[in-house]
Amino acid sequence: MKNKKIKVEEAVSQGNSRRRFLKMSGLAVAGTGFLLSCSEDDDFRDPTPDPDTFDLGAGDLGVLNYAYALEQLEAEFYTRVLNGSYWSGASMEEKTILKDLYNHEVNHREFFKAALTANFDANVILPAELEFDFSSVDFNNRNSVLTTAQTLEDTGVKAYNGAGKLIETAAYLVIAGKIVSVEARHAAAIRSIRGGDMDNFKLFAGDDIIDTETGLDGAENPSVIIQAAGGFIKTPFTANELP
Repeated sequence: MKNKKIKVEEAVSQGNSRRRFLKMSGLAVAGTGFLLSCSEDDDFRDPTPDPDTFDLGAGDLGVLNYAYALEQLEAEFYTRVLNGSYWSGASMEEKTILKDLYNHEVNHREFFKAALTANFDANVILPAELEFDFSSVDFNNRNSVLTTAQTLEDTGVKAYNGAGKLIETAAYLVIAGKIVSVEARHAAAIRSIRGGDMDNFKLFAGDDIIDTETGLDGAENPSVIIQAAGGFIKTPFTANELP
C-alpha cells in the first residue's frame, strides 16, 4: 500500500488543485495596487559602517528595502530557472508551477520598487539591479533547482514573519501579510512536487519548517535571513539599523 500508484485522474486533479492554489494566491497582492500613500519618513551589520556602502535603513524604509532585496533575489532565481535546460525538459505540471512562481516573484519585486519610489527619496532606495551569484545551482538539474527553490521559499516565509514586528505603518503590515501567505503557498507547492504530494508528508510539512509545538512557520530577524542569503548576493549592502 505504501507504494500505491496514483490514478491518472487523481494525479490530474492534484495538479489542477496546485495550479488553482497558486493562481488564487497571486490575487492576494494583485489587488493591493502598487502605490502607497501612508509612508513615514553578520556581515550585514557592520559596527563601523562604510559610508560608501548602501545601508537598508530603519523602520518602514529598512523593511521595504529588505523585502525588495529578497524579492530581487527570488525573481532572478526563477528567471534563470526558466532559462535553464531543466525547465525545457520538466513536466507540464512543474512548468506551470514554476512559471506561476516566476510571475509572482517578479510582481513582488516590481511592487516593492514602485512602493519605495513613490514614498521615499531616491537616495535611500536599494539599487534596482543587485548582482547575484548562483554558481552553486545547476539550472539543468531538477534536484538542484527544486532544492534551492525550497530553501528560498522557506526562507522568504521566515523573513516576512520575522519582519512584521518592525513595520510601523498599518498598510505596509497588511500587504506584508498578504505576501507572506503567497510565499507560504510557494513553499508548499515546491515541497509538494518534490515529495510526490502526500506520499512524503514529512517533506510537505516537516518539522524542518513547521514548529512541532505551535504548528506554525518559523520567523527570523533580518540579520539572520540576510546572512543566510549572503551566498547568493554579490552586491554589498548593510542592515545596521535592523535587528
